[in-house]
Amino acid sequence: MKKVILYLQALCLSLSVILPLSCKQKNTEVSKEGIDQLGLKRGEIITCGPPDQEFGALAVSFETSCGQTEDFNLAMALLHSFEYDEAEKIFARIIDAQPDCAMAYWGVAMSNFHPLWTPPAEPELKKGANAIALARKITQKTNRESDYIEAISAYYTDWDKLDHPTRSQKFEKAMQQLYTSYPTDKEAAIFYALALNAAADPSDKTLSKQKKAGSILQALYSKEPNHPGIVHYIIHTFDSPELADIGLAAARKYASVAPSSAHALHMPSHIFTRLGLWDESIKSNLASVSSAQCYAEASGIKGHWDEELHGIDYLMYAYLQKGDNELAKQQWEYLKTIKEVSPVNFKVLYAFAASPSRYVLENKLWKEAATLETQPANFPWEKFPWQKAIIHFARLLGNVHTGYIDSAKAELITLHQLHDNLLAQKDTYKANQVDIQQKAGEAWIKFKEGKQDKALELMQMAAEMEDKTKKHPVTPGEVIPARELLADLLLQLNKPELALQAYEADLKTHPNRFNGLYGAGMAAEKAGKPDKAGTYYRQLVSMASPAHSTRPELVSLKQYVQQ
Repeated sequence: MKKVILYLQALCLSLSVILPLSCKQKNTEVSKEGIDQLGLKRGEIITCGPPDQEFGALAVSFETSCGQTEDFNLAMALLHSFEYDEAEKIFARIIDAQPDCAMAYWGVAMSNFHPLWTPPAEPELKKGANAIALARKITQKTNRESDYIEAISAYYTDWDKLDHPTRSQKFEKAMQQLYTSYPTDKEAAIFYALALNAAADPSDKTLSKQKKAGSILQALYSKEPNHPGIVHYIIHTFDSPELADIGLAAARKYASVAPSSAHALHMPSHIFTRLGLWDESIKSNLASVSSAQCYAEASGIKGHWDEELHGIDYLMYAYLQKGDNELAKQQWEYLKTIKEVSPVNFKVLYAFAASPSRYVLENKLWKEAATLETQPANFPWEKFPWQKAIIHFARLLGNVHTGYIDSAKAELITLHQLHDNLLAQKDTYKANQVDIQQKAGEAWIKFKEGKQDKALELMQMAAEMEDKTKKHPVTPGEVIPARELLADLLLQLNKPELALQAYEADLKTHPNRFNGLYGAGMAAEKAGKPDKAGTYYRQLVSMASPAHSTRPELVSLKQYVQQ
């Protein structure tokens, strides 16, 4: 009997080299308690597109030692389209079936990272860190898998001591090493490009990391034009005035690659916005908002899903540039009906602040701007100083233009306080954004007080600061570009030549803006350049939606163009 037992042990040992799971099927290295403590999202995948869940999974091929290839590739496709909750459900399904699949825990950590959105909240950071700890415990994994796990652990290590930008840079360095170690691994290259974008410094106007990411992604795109990660990250990489035209082909491709993703339907509008392609942006975001509404209903979200608010933000911007106040106002009125959103995060509060502010400022409705309110009132605005500052900036400009200088100064004091709050939070990027608003707001106060030289100095400072800063990857753009405000001020100071130069400079980075084109035409007309004025006016009339517009500028422009 003893010989039989020894023989079976030897047989099991030898077979374990070929079939490692055969003798350890029930002896998992991760306990059920450890898995339960993660609090994984579970359930059926929710899709609001074609019935066959088209997320571009067929173009994804990620090799693991776990098997379950089809599930893993679907989870990766969802991850690449930032469908983080749905991706985590698939990774949870893999863990339930195979608790010792180390890469499934890596997937959970990646699903809680969302590098280009709001930094993870504490529960997400804890979940990601715990998932990595479990993945490290599992010995049954390849060297490549270990390297993937260590790369994302670079982000989660010391999450309670290091800030998000520092940890994003650590992740970038780790992914660079992974990319170098596995030159034929397509997914390593794609995630390295994402890491470069996540670690990019918003104040780096050379766009060095974006250009490096772009070269990697474009090389892959020529061979893999239907891979959701490649087309998605190309759009994020080239989401700047200097590079946007390079990303146009991918932007027009992405929605067809992953039509079941609300985010995939929205993302092309980032490039369309940079290039002033308003009709395409509107079409993109109408589809995204509809998909997001469907997702909220199907998933049982109480209220609205954050992705819907994100699409509305871009819709408002595009409608305003076409002069379509009727449809723009509909978005604002709809926003007023929204009282609950899940999750309440950066882009939600941004949409609530920026959309109404854009409407009143772009239309120069100064009285309405002066009395603008933060809505919904029950949202935690104190946690989002930058978004709150947008409302106060709109109020400041409204009070200035209606002659209430003391009220404008009170709003300026509030902007100073919000700026200091952001500095205390060590959020220098957003603090810089509020500083630009402070200088612009103070410039217009000085102008109304008759201090023209000081007004011009402050407004030029604001414009130069904004020129040196990249826009936030979530937003369609500044509420009002500082250089456009500078041009408005120069026009008020009866300096049409300089105003024209400022408008033209701003139109290079914000093409086809309604007020930019109209202002450039006015400045050219006052500077005695009727041909140039006509060019800008004709461009505005051809771009706008006169049939749906209540903008008085378009009525007079049609007569001017005819003459």
